[in-house]
Amino acid sequence: MRPSWIEYVHQDFVLKDCFERLYEYHIHWVQGMELYLDRDIGWLRFNERVLFQAEDERTPLLERVRFLNIFQNNLNEFYMKRVGGLQQKKLANIPILSTGLSVEDRLENIRFQVLGLFDRVEVLLRTSILPQLKEKRIHLSSWEELDNEQKSWCREFFKKRIFPVVTPMIVDQGHPFPLLSNLSTSLAAVIRVPGESEELFARVKVPKYLPGWVFVEDKRVKGEYFFIHLIDIITAHFQDLFPKMQIERVMPFKITRNADVETDEDDAEDLMDLIQAELKSRKFSEIVRLEHGPQPDEFLLGFLKEHLDISDDEILPFPLELRFRDFDPLPDLNIPELRFAPWSPVISPYFGQEENPVFQVIKSRDILVHHPYESFSATVEKFLQSAAEDPNVVTIKMTLYRTDKDSSIIKTLIEAAERGKQVVCLVELKARFDEERNIRWAQELEKAGVHVIYGMVGLKIHSKIALVVRQESGDFRLYAHVGTGNYNATTASAYTDLGLFTCNHEITSELVEVFHFLTGRSLKSDYKKLLVSPVSMKKRFLDLIACERENAKQGLPTGIIAKMNSLEDRDVIDALYESSKEGVPITLIVRGFCCLRPQVSGLSETIRIISIVGPFLEHARIFYFRSGAAEEVEGIFYIGSGDWMSRNLLRRVEVAAPIEDPQLKKRLWSILKTQVSDTRLAWDMSPDGTYVLRANSDPDPEVNSQKIFMDFARQRLAVRSKDQFSEEEEF
Repeated sequence: MRPSWIEYVHQDFVLKDCFERLYEYHIHWVQGMELYLDRDIGWLRFNERVLFQAEDERTPLLERVRFLNIFQNNLNEFYMKRVGGLQQKKLANIPILSTGLSVEDRLENIRFQVLGLFDRVEVLLRTSILPQLKEKRIHLSSWEELDNEQKSWCREFFKKRIFPVVTPMIVDQGHPFPLLSNLSTSLAAVIRVPGESEELFARVKVPKYLPGWVFVEDKRVKGEYFFIHLIDIITAHFQDLFPKMQIERVMPFKITRNADVETDEDDAEDLMDLIQAELKSRKFSEIVRLEHGPQPDEFLLGFLKEHLDISDDEILPFPLELRFRDFDPLPDLNIPELRFAPWSPVISPYFGQEENPVFQVIKSRDILVHHPYESFSATVEKFLQSAAEDPNVVTIKMTLYRTDKDSSIIKTLIEAAERGKQVVCLVELKARFDEERNIRWAQELEKAGVHVIYGMVGLKIHSKIALVVRQESGDFRLYAHVGTGNYNATTASAYTDLGLFTCNHEITSELVEVFHFLTGRSLKSDYKKLLVSPVSMKKRFLDLIACERENAKQGLPTGIIAKMNSLEDRDVIDALYESSKEGVPITLIVRGFCCLRPQVSGLSETIRIISIVGPFLEHARIFYFRSGAAEEVEGIFYIGSGDWMSRNLLRRVEVAAPIEDPQLKKRLWSILKTQVSDTRLAWDMSPDGTYVLRANSDPDPEVNSQKIFMDFARQRLAVRSKDQFSEEEEF
């Protein structure tokens, strides 16, 4: 019951309404402190699980180095996107209503967490990674550690590959402080004119076109690898860049800029021009982080702080020399015993039948593919290539959110257009950090006659859908692919994703309506099969969760299993809490951050959350609801492109498709149950948001879900005939 003072405070309605709003905000704030976990800390905890892969002695040495790179790249993106946005709110004095922490508190908490992770990186490198690399005859050398012949090789390398490219810059009255681009590493230096006392600031940018660690070619030794970092090579030749000047001190530093640049799409006349302008502004937007190594030069650090207009909170010390900030190209060294065994995706039994054309196979039944265990090129790319070559195909429509830099799919669409087919491609120009590539591909497609749509104002097109219209027997038949991952062959070899091939009329006809929505802003909202955001997906998910709650009340079979990347939407979380209170068993497989608190008495006792982090990046989205079915596998299954996040449900175009074939349901059920049972890659989430690595119980055999999926794919590889193969086989 609300306190009585609200009723009697003042007769002025506006003032009374203000007090009521303040009270509602107070209740929301208090509840937010109790019910929901902070997404930024949750994301850092995900990156902590990535760091553990580098710490884990069971992981091959060079793969541990690769995970260190992934950890640092993740942090780069986190600072550009999340910290950048928080700092903007801090400058604009904008509160964050969804959390009990102030912006300042959140930034301070993030800094504390990151510094703690850096401490772990230091221990890992000093006590494990670097000694083991040296033991394996992989030397990450400083300049002083090289012998004369190796130094001679480096001097020649500097002369030919670095000296013509770098630009030594000095700051004085005639030379203003230079603009520093995002994620650039530079060498700051104190130099003097001989005989003069004035200290001058100089800066040299470390070129990005070369890998950080340079392989020193030394024909005198075999089976040994000597590397030196560009930072050390340039530092050793600083005098060549500033001849006759006196070099006093040199300090490497790295800056990160905000990528959360605000743009007003509503006032944009051309979305392409808007995104291009945003890219230009992002290169030199606000600095969110300056990194330096141990024992920084106080003069240089103070000079940078003043001229970059940054505070102490935005300066982040890295505990080791910045040359250990990343390790490219070490993880790709061809030393098999120090890497994971290479995985070659197998060809789906259905797509491996050359005697049966792709469209004939899809016409015979729905097909589910599981990447990277099954080949992307032999399924998705083959489907599109067949459409481009088939004279009976008249139209190809698809969405592109992220694709690879040498995309065969783009070439296929261009080929189809040149063959006279109608090709429509929706290229999302707002795909963060892929904007430049997408702009280039959009322009290439347009030149070939493809009808290109540059996304939608106010919405990101994140769906992974392709539609092929084929003329058959005087009529048109539609074939479709609905996936959970991007049409990107590079990531398809490292991300786990699912794709459905179907010519089910109910699904393909609704996909036509989705494309009409994307190209013509159709207002259709009564999708019967597909879940489409922002039109119907959120409401349908909430209805499905509510249905499980009602089934539990009536004593019917009930249960929810959902696999996704992240979980943040408050309405979905609240619905899951309510279902848990009624006893619905809920298992959430959430790779990244999760704002729901599991296993809280009286709130979420029946909810358990696991995170799987392994050699492949878990990226598939699967949603299961038992819906009163007598047998678990007879429940409702969806796969799709969106997570249970507000952005996916309200601000993006996402598509999820039902999986209705009983055999495909069994396969999805096996995937979910295998991951739930994982004892090698799985982490269990505690009510406070921390995670505990799941330990295997001896003498039970270890359950490594990703290895099981590889083994299952190999088994399928041995069976080429559809008549011999049954999807009913379980892992």
